[in-house]
Amino acid sequence: LEESPDSAYHSNGSSLEEDAERMEDEEQERLLSYWQSVGRGHQVDVPRDMAEPIQQLTRNNSPQERQTVPFTLIQRKEKLGDLLYEKRQYGKAKWACITMKEKQYEQSICLGFMKLMRYICEQNSSGLYLGITIPIVTIVHTNESQSEMTQSVTVAYYLPEVLQDEPPHPFDSDIIIEEWPSTIVYSRSFRGITNEDSIMREINLLAEILESPELCLQDTFIIAGYTNPAAANRHNEIWFLQRP
Repeated sequence: LEESPDSAYHSNGSSLEEDAERMEDEEQERLLSYWQSVGRGHQVDVPRDMAEPIQQLTRNNSPQERQTVPFTLIQRKEKLGDLLYEKRQYGKAKWACITMKEKQYEQSICLGFMKLMRYICEQNSSGLYLGITIPIVTIVHTNESQSEMTQSVTVAYYLPEVLQDEPPHPFDSDIIIEEWPSTIVYSRSFRGITNEDSIMREINLLAEILESPELCLQDTFIIAGYTNPAAANRHNEIWFLQRP
């Protein structure tokens, strides 16, 4: 006898829909458990309510789905074929920002990023998935001598072009929508983990390379992340901000 689609049951009595649902749940558990193990490495607990945002973000994280923060390239400085840094102009734009003050930088960016993930994944006044933009940036501050970082770290998400005029309101009161002015940035790429040591090393390196580092802010820097905090070999940039 030919089986109708409505009675599409396997021999174990479960329907195709139930199988699909089970596979969906298993995938969600697998992703959550992966992020929880990464979180433990950064001394951060990843709560169970992150399962859905993690799954949504993972599904929508193909390179063609990501919108890059727009900028105008002003200059590329090279030496013997190696790119030392780029000078770029970023236009005025709205960002969703959250400031964290955990003991370690890695804890601050993980916890801040999780809060922003919830905002991106429907926990906002539009009730919609907002879409991934890259890079996710963190603003860090150092003491005057640029020898160490302060604890305060701001994690920020650039709102996609279509949402710039009217950004959805975050449900999380810790997330603030800010309009950043047009800024000239000196950017240098680096790979790997980001922590206090690697960031201070990159700040000192770029300061040595720039002809006039004194034209930039001396205590405020941006780390731009192009891969999620769970990735092992992350693609990052250090940004120096030209004084207004």
